[in-house]
Amino acid sequence: MTKRPYKKTVFACFVSFISQAIIVNFAPLLFLTFQSTYNIPLEEITVLVMVNFITQIAVDLIASKYVYKIGYRVCFFSSHIMCGAGLIAMAVLPDVINPFAGLIISTCIYAAGSGLIEVMSNPILDACPIENKSRIMSIMHSFYCWGVVGVIVLSTLFFSLIGIEHWRVLSCLWALIPLLNAVFITKIPIYAISEETNDKPNYRALFSQKVFWVIILIMLGSGASEMAISQWASTFVETGFALPKAVGDLIGVCGFAAFMGMARIIHAKYSDKISLKNVLGISAVLCIIGYVLIGTSTIPAVGLFGCILCGFSVGVFWPGTISLASERVKSGGTTMFALCALGGDLGCSSGPALAGFMTGVFGGNLRFGILCATVFPILILAGVSMLKNRNTTIKE
Repeated sequence: MTKRPYKKTVFACFVSFISQAIIVNFAPLLFLTFQSTYNIPLEEITVLVMVNFITQIAVDLIASKYVYKIGYRVCFFSSHIMCGAGLIAMAVLPDVINPFAGLIISTCIYAAGSGLIEVMSNPILDACPIENKSRIMSIMHSFYCWGVVGVIVLSTLFFSLIGIEHWRVLSCLWALIPLLNAVFITKIPIYAISEETNDKPNYRALFSQKVFWVIILIMLGSGASEMAISQWASTFVETGFALPKAVGDLIGVCGFAAFMGMARIIHAKYSDKISLKNVLGISAVLCIIGYVLIGTSTIPAVGLFGCILCGFSVGVFWPGTISLASERVKSGGTTMFALCALGGDLGCSSGPALAGFMTGVFGGNLRFGILCATVFPILILAGVSMLKNRNTTIKE
């Protein structure tokens, strides 16, 4: 699969996505605990989600300009140190300073690490001398999905057996994964990201390419399509089936993530036999169908099937678009990957926000709120259609 010297590099990139899954999914499991323990209103607690994504977006912007100056190993190493430090800070700071301020600071630290992981892992893996990079890229992104399942299942098990009051211990235990990977990163080979341009940012060259803007549009739709469902999946299952939150997390969020991971593994297996643009187009159509089933059906089982279908359909969006950008955008380097991450993160924040806002507009009807988010897979379908248009070509 890979040339021997780069197996360690590929492994480190895979583990980096598990670290990212911990950062995105562990804290939300504790929101109600934060509310009761520190007497913080729930509306303030949910600000943590916004801070998380805003921080990642800021890191995407900064990294696109300065990563090549700082160095790839230093940035990749630092991203994991920040993830681990943020998780440990979350266990310590709220008890030694103002609790809400402690949570905000912790979130900023680990969110910065998570954002930098996204910026660094894609180009570092893409630079490795491996065959069928689209396949390996899809496998790497599947590790995020398995990470989500692991975080939720193991955290739920820990809370059941040890007690949720000991969440600080678990936070420190989860911190070991990015911290150990940081140590491992000091030993791995890192291939030159862009020998052609020395990887210096060239925004004019990127922005002059029509295909780049189409890729950003698809990335925005990808992040939004994924997060609009995954962030609301637990609530949807809880309200639709009248189940406890723990069961909603296991069926809703884990089910969504598991099918998303399956899609990425299947794509990895057959990526050399199927056109990537066709896969993205078919996935967009399936995602639209899933959204419609969730938004229009009054039968819970049909809505659950729609949720699973969405999980499966969004699986290829993010890694597939990254691979497409690597193939189609000329001399992009780390700047291109950083801006792609920026587009995806903008989608990650706007997708759940739109679904939640429209849910309020429709009087708390989550199904209709999610139905309104159908606009995002439609954006992807439109973007893929533009890529198939012969007029959308790379500008030399």
